[in-house]
Amino acid sequence: MGAATQVLLVGLLLLAAGVPAQAARVDAGEHQAFWLWAGVTPQPVLAQARTLYVLQGQIDGPRRAGDPARMLAQNPATPRLSKDVELWVVYRAHTLDWNDEVFALLLSQLQRWQRAGNRVSGVQIDFDAQTLHLSRYAVFLEDLRQRLPRQYRLSITGLLDWAGNADPAALNRLAGVVDEVVMQTYQGRSSIADHQRYLPSIARLQLPFRIGLIQNGEWQAPDYLQSSPWFRGYVVFLLNPSEPATDTPPARP
Repeated sequence: MGAATQVLLVGLLLLAAGVPAQAARVDAGEHQAFWLWAGVTPQPVLAQARTLYVLQGQIDGPRRAGDPARMLAQNPATPRLSKDVELWVVYRAHTLDWNDEVFALLLSQLQRWQRAGNRVSGVQIDFDAQTLHLSRYAVFLEDLRQRLPRQYRLSITGLLDWAGNADPAALNRLAGVVDEVVMQTYQGRSSIADHQRYLPSIARLQLPFRIGLIQNGEWQAPDYLQSSPWFRGYVVFLLNPSEPATDTPPARP
């Protein structure tokens, strides 16, 4: 058997098994939804954006016992975006023990973005909830949902492990509260090396979801993803040119 024939047979076997022969790199120019994080310089690709997730603040736990949680500003400026751009105001949370002051500040910042003339769709919470603690996270989100004015939608980021190992009842509870979940196929600034094995479970989610990709990271889109009625597309986490994406093992719950 010739070498060319062997390569062809291997490729056909990989396709038959549903395994991508080679993952491609994520080209931000092929997408229209982006995360813009603190410290990341805006890129020309943002001119084609239709949806932006902009980090506004970070909620940290108390420094000392008895102190309240506090919000740290990550984006003090409030630029005016094109009316064609759907804006999500993002908060990175390291604790769910928010006090009334944090909630009030979040609402005032949403209104500030709105008054600046932006098309604010809602708020996104970026919190790494462990799979076993999703029920507690759902309680927090239910409270936040009640506090948000009706015109604002609620989005969250999600961990790959949720799709495969979470209690279905906990996921269903989220479905009744959030308007979308963006499942992250990366950790930090790196693609998760075996993220492909989680995708069949993600495709079976019964709530609106997007797939979060890291710029220049590895990604091979499976055909079955597009067939899910809940799939809403991709969001690309932008990096500075000095921060090349790499591959890393998945985070464990």
